[in-house]
Amino acid sequence: MKALSQKRRHPLAAIALLLMGLLLTGGLYAVATTVNQAKASTTSFSASDVEEGGKLFAANCATCHGMGASGTQDGPSLVGVGAAAVDFQVGTGRMPMQMSGPQAQKKPAQFNAEQTRQLSAYVASLGAGPAIPEQNLLDGKGDAANGGELFRVNCAMCHNAAAAGGALTRGKFAPALAGVSAEHIYEAMVTGPQNMPVFSDSNVTPEDKRDIITFLKTIEASGSPGGADLGSLGPVSEGLFVWVAGLGVIIAFTIWLTSRTS
Repeated sequence: MKALSQKRRHPLAAIALLLMGLLLTGGLYAVATTVNQAKASTTSFSASDVEEGGKLFAANCATCHGMGASGTQDGPSLVGVGAAAVDFQVGTGRMPMQMSGPQAQKKPAQFNAEQTRQLSAYVASLGAGPAIPEQNLLDGKGDAANGGELFRVNCAMCHNAAAAGGALTRGKFAPALAGVSAEHIYEAMVTGPQNMPVFSDSNVTPEDKRDIITFLKTIEASGSPGGADLGSLGPVSEGLFVWVAGLGVIIAFTIWLTSRTS
């Protein structure tokens, strides 16, 4: 009995119990979160949407992504990517891909709005994932100042401070965001297409995402009141351009002046 009592009082026993409790709590939280996500992803779609979406998928997408969207060597599995990922990729024409390359190119959409919705419904039915955002998050009535700060901290290193886009490594690029719909901007943040990281609601809240969209739409509407924006490359690049161009004009004027004198 004494030996058994000493074993129960061993310091590692308390640590083991604590770890078991943490694992159990984490597992229950993950299950609950997954169930909630699954409900959020599918409640806005009807059974007819899912059925028609499955037919469209089999005819147009299964060649690369496999039957049941389980993935092949030519395309990843789509189980769990959610309706938002499909709505973004198909709605912007990036999918189906026109040709292989470093990243999918934006082009005219192959499917209309109803067909895109049906494809989104089918993929959403396969597993939990980000849902298509609610309209109240896309109204452009958030805090533009807060959105600008968030954009500069999280997005400007790739998309440029003026959202004009920029080059990345190995032939990839961050696209310009002018003319992109609020819905697709939001979906890109929650799904992380191409090289873009995923900004989950725990990192950037839905209200913060609304603010970022408001900022982007504000600068898009304001244009360039100071004149030519020189590609919105930033003050260093713009200053260098002005310096080189101005110096060139001065040199040309000097050459012209001395030739007339001689």
